[in-house]
Amino acid sequence: MARQGDLICLAHLRWDFVFQRPQHLMSQAARDRRVYYVEPPIFGEWDSSLDIRSTEYGVTVVVPRLPEGLDPATSQARTAAMLNELAFSEAWHDYTLWVYTPMEMPMVTALDPSLVIYDCMDELANFRFAPPELRPREQQLLARADLVFTGGHRLWEAKSEQHPHAYPFPSSVDKAHFAQARSQMPDPADQADLKRPRLGFYGVIDERFDTALLAELAERRPEWQFVLLGPVVKIQESDLPRAANLHYLGMKNYAELPQYLAHWDVALLLFARNASTEFISPTKTPEYLAAGVPVVSTEIRDVVRPYGEQDLVRIANRADDFEAACEAALAERHQPEGRERQARADAYLAGLSWSQTWAEMETRMNEARGRKATKTEAADD
Repeated sequence: MARQGDLICLAHLRWDFVFQRPQHLMSQAARDRRVYYVEPPIFGEWDSSLDIRSTEYGVTVVVPRLPEGLDPATSQARTAAMLNELAFSEAWHDYTLWVYTPMEMPMVTALDPSLVIYDCMDELANFRFAPPELRPREQQLLARADLVFTGGHRLWEAKSEQHPHAYPFPSSVDKAHFAQARSQMPDPADQADLKRPRLGFYGVIDERFDTALLAELAERRPEWQFVLLGPVVKIQESDLPRAANLHYLGMKNYAELPQYLAHWDVALLLFARNASTEFISPTKTPEYLAAGVPVVSTEIRDVVRPYGEQDLVRIANRADDFEAACEAALAERHQPEGRERQARADAYLAGLSWSQTWAEMETRMNEARGRKATKTEAADD
């Protein structure tokens, strides 16, 4: 297969942070092209340089190392200059710039890609501590981008009003990876001594997480063990609810998740209803289902549609309803009703894969290149 033009990803997340949409998509892209994943810079007592390393997925991770004390504009200018030098030394070919955060708009302007894609996976302006420049820079990025992809349908509804070529690509799933949870995997050491039933959540624990609901559930059902996996970000650990049946086991790597899921009785989507969750499309929804674990979620738009409407995931908001939904999920776990629900979930998941998502994205990218070529030819006439 001929090598495609290179892809440069301006990311807002570290490659080794929670393995999610950016890592999945860039791993797919790296199958037939060079992919450079540019992380946010790190600052210290050193001269400006690029720290470059390869990953097992074929993606090259680039970390700008900058001296302390630089303002954001200077930081981005230096990073862009180093990336342009890298483009020359590495002979980047007809490269695509893939952007995750509008805050990198100055970098977009300073580089010379053949195609600009804004993969909008969240409404970042609604997140806690979002900088005030984010919204105006997003308008600039929307004006510059050739394509806009969104991480869910609710987000697409918003962005499609702002860009003529916006397309929804909700969270997909590596079914084979998470289906390992259906086999006889050993119970992880830090979970093995916990009693059953276990109700689990993994992911970033931040302002989107419904700590109040978790606290009330834990108080109501002391016999239920709640297992929470993931880093605590943008909130204080002291603000997390504490109880004998609440177990915060920290961040786990992607490879470990099926082993934990294999010994959960219910998987939870504990998201609060607020501005930061209006547009989210949790990647863990299809992952939980692929693991064969019953799922209970709060009323998140991209979980309700399609998973709630197809009765693949139980939806509840108030503590009374959420508790009842968890009880129902536990009751049917090994019953015919539970097996029938899981069979329907498997049928739905059969149409999902990150490779399929990437193939559909490539189709849109080729269409965009065709539009640009047509415009260039028309301008030359």
